[in-house]
Amino acid sequence: MDSRPPRAKSGSHGLSGSPGVIDPPPPARSAMLLFGAGDFAFNLYWQAVNLYLLFFYIDTLRLAPALAGSLFLIGAVWDGVADFVAGVVAERMRRPYRWLIGWGALPLGLSFVAMFTVPAGAWGIALAGQLAFRTLYAFTNIPYSAWTTRLAGTSAERALIAGLRMIFGAIAATLVAGILPTLVARFGSYAAASALLAALGVPPLLAIAWRVPEHRPPPAAAPRPRIGPALALLARNRAFVALNLAAAAGAAAAALTTQSVLYYFRYVLADGPAGPRALAAMAFASLVATPLWTIAARRAGARGAWLIACGLALAVPAGFVLLPAPGVAATTLFLLGMQVAFAGFGLAAWTLLPDSVDWGAARSGVRVEAIAFGTFALAQKAALAAAGFAIGAIYQANGFVAGAPQGAASLAAIRWLMLAGPALLLLAALAAVVALPLRRETIA
Repeated sequence: MDSRPPRAKSGSHGLSGSPGVIDPPPPARSAMLLFGAGDFAFNLYWQAVNLYLLFFYIDTLRLAPALAGSLFLIGAVWDGVADFVAGVVAERMRRPYRWLIGWGALPLGLSFVAMFTVPAGAWGIALAGQLAFRTLYAFTNIPYSAWTTRLAGTSAERALIAGLRMIFGAIAATLVAGILPTLVARFGSYAAASALLAALGVPPLLAIAWRVPEHRPPPAAAPRPRIGPALALLARNRAFVALNLAAAAGAAAAALTTQSVLYYFRYVLADGPAGPRALAAMAFASLVATPLWTIAARRAGARGAWLIACGLALAVPAGFVLLPAPGVAATTLFLLGMQVAFAGFGLAAWTLLPDSVDWGAARSGVRVEAIAFGTFALAQKAALAAAGFAIGAIYQANGFVAGAPQGAASLAAIRWLMLAGPALLLLAALAAVVALPLRRETIA
């Protein structure tokens, strides 16, 4: 544990000394770097699920698209419920966050492999494996995310940590998007490929649980809020509510975009191999863009950076629609632009989330920490669930058949679901960001 004394929190919305607000000492850069590496592990798992699980269900297990979308919906909804439960457990049990992460790292890796070890057509086993993985993911990822509030106390430090997390996450996303299809082809199964990813994911989480400092509030200063009162406090926290609405809309827009990529390239552009290459390029675009968004958030504030990202995310599809017949190159450029904007969304959201916790604690005198992170994740996962279900349901309603040439209605559904759906969601996200009460250097 870092033994340096707490300091005044300049640039942290002026919350130093407020009731219920943790004021941790400045974290060492090495601790922030190691902590950020946790998102490399989590994104090895999450990106595989986000980019390939629905595709695995439809093209490998040969499940009907609507059934596959329903399984994804159930899993994503359960994911959100598990996130909320994990937040409640972490808040109430008062164990260090490192305890849940350390004990959960290996079971999480094993459940990830089991999720991709499913016989063709066995939708019940597929669902059970997905639910087990998502439960273990929640009980390690929520404490990890909430740990940010105990590691850094200023918005600038939190922006740097969020940037490091996203950089490591983008590295993992690039790796998964670029090599997972190659690993599947080389090893002959998703199970073997997922085992290799799990072997890379377990050690960083164990290292974080062992080495990163965790500044816990004294028990007398941190009463255990009951679930009902805690949720009521969150509902009255305008910063938290607006942040959830913006982040959920942005997450759904990103999901509709990224999960449409493989289908768009394979069926609309008739260039299946270009799909994984585009996903890898998108992940690399996040890697390049994240340091720039981090600088923007540290200098202009996370809310300002988010507004810029919203503008970019609305301008890019508007330009793409005007192209007469966009091919592989134009589509890839469109996706890269969208991914740059989505990287700004993620950086801003994860910077502002601990700030919104402090904002609410300063006003109520009661700190709702892990439950806030669990509720935030629940809203995110509900949005992702709706996006996954929409893809499967709309595809099937328009006559999609996996592996076969598609009709005009099916091709139009693939195209417009990737363009119009995200645009509408991004307008909603922009409205929520405008309403966000958090401002740089102030809580007014």
